[in-house]
Amino acid sequence: QVQLVESGGGLVQTGDSLTLSCAASGGTLNSYVTGWFRQAPGKEREFVAARRTSAYPLYAESVKGRFTISADNSRNTVFLQMNRLKPGGTAVYYCETTRVIRSSWHEVRQYTKWGQGTQVTVSS
Repeated sequence: QVQLVESGGGLVQTGDSLTLSCAASGGTLNSYVTGWFRQAPGKEREFVAARRTSAYPLYAESVKGRFTISADNSRNTVFLQMNRLKPGGTAVYYCETTRVIRSSWHEVRQYTKWGQGTQVTVSS
C-alpha cells in the first residue's frame, strides 16, 4: 500500500509562493489519483487540487489560476505549487490517493488514510 509523506510547508508572506511535495513509497503514484487537501484551524478539511496521469487536473475554485498540481514520475512525487498565497491559505496541507472517478476527486470521504501533513502559514 502506498505511503505518502508531505513536505515543503513553512511561513510565508501574503503574495509569496511555496511548493509542497508529496513523496510516495510502496507504490507508484501514476497508478492513482493524487489529491491535495487542507485543513485550517477550526475548519473542515477541504479539497485543493487533484491529478491523475493523462487527465486534466482538478482545482478548487478558490485556488484556480494560482495553484498548480504536477508530478515527477521518476521521483514518484506529486507537487503543489502555490503562487500569490493569501492569509486564507494558512492550513495543514495533506496529500492522499484514491482510485475514484473524476466527479468524486474533490470528496474528502474518498481519501481514507491521512498522513501528518505539512503546515503552511501565510502572514498578512
